[in-house]
Amino acid sequence: MADPPETPSDQHLPAPAGAGLGRLNAAGPGDALKLLGEVCASRAWIDTVAARRPYRDTDELFAASDLAMAGLTTADLDEAMAGHAVIGKPRAGDATSEREQAGVRGADGDLLAELADANREYFDRFGHVFLICATGKGAAEMLAALRGRLGNDAAAEREIAREELRKINRIRLEKLVLA
Repeated sequence: MADPPETPSDQHLPAPAGAGLGRLNAAGPGDALKLLGEVCASRAWIDTVAARRPYRDTDELFAASDLAMAGLTTADLDEAMAGHAVIGKPRAGDATSEREQAGVRGADGDLLAELADANREYFDRFGHVFLICATGKGAAEMLAALRGRLGNDAAAEREIAREELRKINRIRLEKLVLA
């Protein structure tokens, strides 16, 4: 399977350390874990990224995130995926999942029902939620991707999910440190 195209968030110029990055660097251990826990639900990822502080710039932070993501075990990856809402059903009151899945707002009821059915089929096949970097994608596009990935074997699908998590973490880190 071909590599997915880069997302706009992957195409950036290095940003200098700003107030958000300074806040992450200066945070005490507990606060750093809390901040990073809003990015990714994997404790291994959180611990790895927190341990590499302080970061000189966002590129250094993103590289640490990518390295931590690459090192996740199967159990760590399961933990990270479990922290995500089902595509097409953002968690009520969870501003992050609602923002990331904005593309499902206003989608036709039949399309949302198809998405729910495909999510169940995916979960039954792979044992975890379908994970896609939903930012900027509509419901029909996510459904097409989900259906396309149902044909993957479990190992290939886990690696695609890992890459989608990497992209999601990048977007969430940008929001954390550049806001």
